[in-house]
Amino acid sequence: MEEPVVLITGGAGYIGSHVAAVLLSAGYRTVLLDNYCNSSPEPVSRLDALAPGKLRTVVGDVRNETLFDDLFQSFQPTAVIHLAGLKSIADSIAQPEAYYDVNIGGARALVRSMVRHGVGKLVFSSSASVYGETNSVPISENASLNPAHPYGVSKLECERIFEDIAIKNPWFQAISLRYFNPVGAHPSRLIGEQVNSEATTLFSMLAKVGLRADEMLPIYGGDWPTPDGTAIRDYVHVMDLADAHLTALKLINGPEVGLTHEAINIGTGRGISVLEAVASFTQSCGREIPYRIMPRRSGDIAVSYADVSLAARVLGWRAKRSLSEMCEDHWLWGLAQSKSPV
Repeated sequence: MEEPVVLITGGAGYIGSHVAAVLLSAGYRTVLLDNYCNSSPEPVSRLDALAPGKLRTVVGDVRNETLFDDLFQSFQPTAVIHLAGLKSIADSIAQPEAYYDVNIGGARALVRSMVRHGVGKLVFSSSASVYGETNSVPISENASLNPAHPYGVSKLECERIFEDIAIKNPWFQAISLRYFNPVGAHPSRLIGEQVNSEATTLFSMLAKVGLRADEMLPIYGGDWPTPDGTAIRDYVHVMDLADAHLTALKLINGPEVGLTHEAINIGTGRGISVLEAVASFTQSCGREIPYRIMPRRSGDIAVSYADVSLAARVLGWRAKRSLSEMCEDHWLWGLAQSKSPV
């Protein structure tokens, strides 16, 4: 029996490349669509080395409905994992029209083509940013949806589009995975998050500071109402996140799906403070991470971590990898990509 084909939009990106690696290891033939605006062709060549002959790549824009028609006609995928889109919160505030155009426009183009071609299995890359500010933790899927920026708004609108299509078409099933904070890298060190001068997430900044002696980690707020005064977040290993996509894909491909659209949190269910992350990363890289306490950023909150009980109940999934594993894999990936002396 020939292996099923899955289309991954945004498949060359940080999360997309890890999802592709997991699917390839599970025996799926995989088609990646990417225009490299948030990535590069390099992860694709490395993925091909993991599973020769099982990967196809198409360069194109997620808003191009004709391109989707061609992809469904040529490759006949049975399911889609949709990760393509713009992803910077700060950029979304500065350029909201671009985020609505690319993220929402891409979802509309994709789903129209899926319906035309009878492809009714979708796993969507959503975000915990759909919740916005909440004083209730852990955050469950029943929490109020009040995103605080255009990026979060665009993710929530995509979820609603897929839900409406699933309600209208009983053969269409979708699962939206609301990520918390992905970190880490593939154990092969072949793929991971790009380390660059414009790093903005905590772990990308930790890697940058660990690699460069003249860098210092900014910590935004040391007076939060938390045990050590720094903000608390839910960090999940990107390989656990990739496994969640595979599990969701298997569920909607099963004989008795019993759902139209389901939104599911993907995290560890445990909050980690910034200083906890710094201490663990220091052990992984074997050097001190200098930091400076800065004023709080507008829009930040003290504590955010996931209620992951629905993921356990519906998907049978739980995160397996520890904070030390996240730090070690993130560091070793950054170290492997760096030409700096160590």
